Amino acid sequence: MGVWELLPVGLVIVLGLCGVLVPGVPGSWLVWAAVLWWALTDPRPVAWGVLVGATLVLFLAQVVRWALPPRRLRESGATPRMAVYAGLGALLGFVVVPVLGAVPGFMAGIYLHERLRLGSHGDAMAALRTTMRSGGSSVLAELFACLLIAAAWLAAVIRG
Repeated sequence: MGVWELLPVGLVIVLGLCGVLVPGVPGSWLVWAAVLWWALTDPRPVAWGVLVGATLVLFLAQVVRWALPPRRLRESGATPRMAVYAGLGALLGFVVVPVLGAVPGFMAGIYLHERLRLGSHGDAMAALRTTMRSGGSSVLAELFACLLIAAAWLAAVIRG
């Protein structure tokens, strides 16, 4: 596949990653659909392997999400700006400490947002705990799964 065929797939994956952070947007399904689109147009077996892996990872993420408390982020005081901080923190953590860094990065993003907004360490930590209990852990599980899928797709594309 050429760059012009891969670019729309990559854009849909990025849109899906952003969609995970926006309530009501099916971000994980967009990521999966992009990988499906790529697998249907790429004849290599690795494409189907990534699709099967993406399906399993998203299934496991859904099981984890069902086991966690339901999302009530709005009531906890979560804002779209907090989602941006959390998402950027997760992405940065994912890159700096491959894969596992997304978890502390996500939480560091929320903490940084709350520290800038509230001013004190204690208040920021209390807000972080409230956010994670109110559904932040559910968002983190879905975002982590989508980051894993995006990384697998990117690795498969780069390896050629």
